[in-house]
This record gives sequence, structure tokens and C-alpha cells, in this order.
Amino acid sequence: MEGNQKETNEKLKDLSQKMDKQSEDIGTIKIELAELKTEVSNLKETVRDIKTVQNTLVTEVSDLKGVKSLVIPIVVAVSTALLTLLFRILPTISR
Repeated sequence: MEGNQKETNEKLKDLSQKMDKQSEDIGTIKIELAELKTEVSNLKETVRDIKTVQNTLVTEVSDLKGVKSLVIPIVVAVSTALLTLLFRILPTISR
């Protein structure tokens, strides 16, 4: 009988140790989960910032395309004005 009680006590002690180990593991998992949640939150904020920068860049590129379309008419207008001046000056120079 005493042998059975010793065996039962050993099994209970072993079971208790296993439960303690599982409790430690659960504590570690909870800590890691909290850290993971923080990292995901930080990632969400970073993605939000990247989207804001992307929208700003898209707007600025669109504005630059608009300015680019104005450059050609300005160059043509200046060239025309210079040629007109040159043609007006040429008859004066040849006299």
C-alpha cells in the first residue's frame, strides 16, 4: 500500500511540475503575443505614413506634369518673339 502511495505522490509531483512548466510557457506566450500586437500596431502606423507620402508624391508628380505641358508653349513663344525681333532688326542692319 505504501508503495502505491509513493507512486501516486511521484505521479502527482511529476504532474505538478508539468503544470508549472505549462504555466511558464503560457506566460511566455502571452508576453510574445503582447509584443507581436505592438509590432503590428507599429506596422499599421508605418503603412499609414507610407500611404500619406505616396499620395503627396502622386499629387506633386501630377503638378509637375502640368508644368511640363506649359514649358513647350513658353519655349515656342520666346523663340517666336526672338525670331520676330531678329527679322525686324535685319532690315535695319542691312541699310
